Amino acid sequence: MKATAAVLHGPRDLRVEERDLEPLAPGMVRIAFGAGGVCGSDLHYFRHARTGDFVVTSPLVLGHEIAGTIVEIADGAPGLSAGDRVAVNPSRWCGTCPRCREGRANLCENIYFMGSASKTPHMQGGFATMFDAVPAQCVPVPDHVPFSAAALAEPLAVCLHAVSRAGPLAGRRAAVIGSGPIGLLTMMSAKLAGAAAVEVVDIAAAPLAFATKLGADAAHDVSTGEAALAHAAAERSFDVVFEVSGTATGLSSAIRHVRRGGIVVQIGNLPGGDIPTPANAVMAREIDLRGSFRFDREFAEAVRLIADGRVDVSALVTAERPLVEAPQAFELALDRTRSVKVVLTA
Repeated sequence: MKATAAVLHGPRDLRVEERDLEPLAPGMVRIAFGAGGVCGSDLHYFRHARTGDFVVTSPLVLGHEIAGTIVEIADGAPGLSAGDRVAVNPSRWCGTCPRCREGRANLCENIYFMGSASKTPHMQGGFATMFDAVPAQCVPVPDHVPFSAAALAEPLAVCLHAVSRAGPLAGRRAAVIGSGPIGLLTMMSAKLAGAAAVEVVDIAAAPLAFATKLGADAAHDVSTGEAALAHAAAERSFDVVFEVSGTATGLSSAIRHVRRGGIVVQIGNLPGGDIPTPANAVMAREIDLRGSFRFDREFAEAVRLIADGRVDVSALVTAERPLVEAPQAFELALDRTRSVKVVLTA
């Protein structure tokens, strides 16, 4: 049996190829691709064959925002059956390391993540007409939820985890630096958590307009400097700033513009290596700088929120393209003037 997959071979070298499928291994399920979202980290891999410190060293099937239909189960999977529609958690954790035992599976010392070069050999992703997962990765999705929405449970889970890392948000003012899909979903998640106001910051007008459309309380274009953001921070006092842009400038800006004693949550994956930051401000203003890496139990919560209609992830989707057009879809996703979220479909 063969599967068609979007395989990265190097920078800007994404090929749609036929790949052999091995017989389904014991304890695994096989899933027919339904839809998959093109993530910012996918785009980093596409442009540079790396994201942060994770470097592609062998051909890699991309894709970790995925949903589909179970077509085969080896050795049984309690609660799952062939024909079930599922959102697929791309994390495969060990369950036995100290971090897993303390309930932080996202920090598992032995974790594999679909479509990631974090381990060698790389774990292949889900941008393929057929792919395999363990039953624990599969969360059933009601029939009324389109695959294109179910696939976005993964980025929503990232944002729900980041918001939980910030602590209680009820009545607090927050800013989000970066208005790509993760920034927009962070804004929506923070408002869901009760934030009094959430303002969004970016250097591009088109995504900022989208942020306003989706409910941001203010949008700041800092393409010509940070005067507007500095004024907002002084006037309204940001209790929490979420850094989503994945830039050293964004992290420095978050530290500078959060209030004294405030919280900065770093979600964005910065370029590899050491990054200069205004560390003395962290000390002198007693700022809590908190990392937020992927997610844990939030994945199932994200599926529930989407199914219940409490978070409209489909509002982010600006284009759908078939899997066989993955290279062109990635080029479209890179153009922030034309796209917010591009989804691949079967």
